[in-house]
Amino acid sequence: MVKRIKFLGISVRDQERALRFYTEKLGFRVLTDQQFSEKQRWIELTIPGAETGVVLFTPEGHEDRIGTFLNTSWEVDNVEKTYADLQAKGVEFVRAPEKQPWGTFVIMKDSEGNQIVLSSR
Repeated sequence: MVKRIKFLGISVRDQERALRFYTEKLGFRVLTDQQFSEKQRWIELTIPGAETGVVLFTPEGHEDRIGTFLNTSWEVDNVEKTYADLQAKGVEFVRAPEKQPWGTFVIMKDSEGNQIVLSSR
C-alpha cells in the first residue's frame, strides 16, 4: 500500500539557479545531487520537518510545464509572516496574501516562474 508521497517533481529550466533558490531562499537541503543524463542532474531536496521531498528535474518532453502553475499547496505556519520573510529575500509573488473561510494563502513564484500556493489554516 501507499505509505506517503516521497517527492514532488518541479520542472526547471536552469537546475543550478533553481537549486540556489530552493536552498538559499526556502531553506531546503540537498539529499542527492548527481548526474542523471548528459543534460540533467537528479537533484533531490528535503524540506526540514517534512516527509515529502522535492526533485528539481524536467522529464524529457515536459519542458512546456516549466513556469506554469504547480497544482500543489505547501503548508506554512503563518502565510503573512512567510510572505514578508520571502519578499525580503527577493521571492516574487503573484499578489498579496488572501484570507478565505478555509484559511489564508498566497501564490509564490520560484526562480523558474513556477507558481506554488503557500497556505495556512
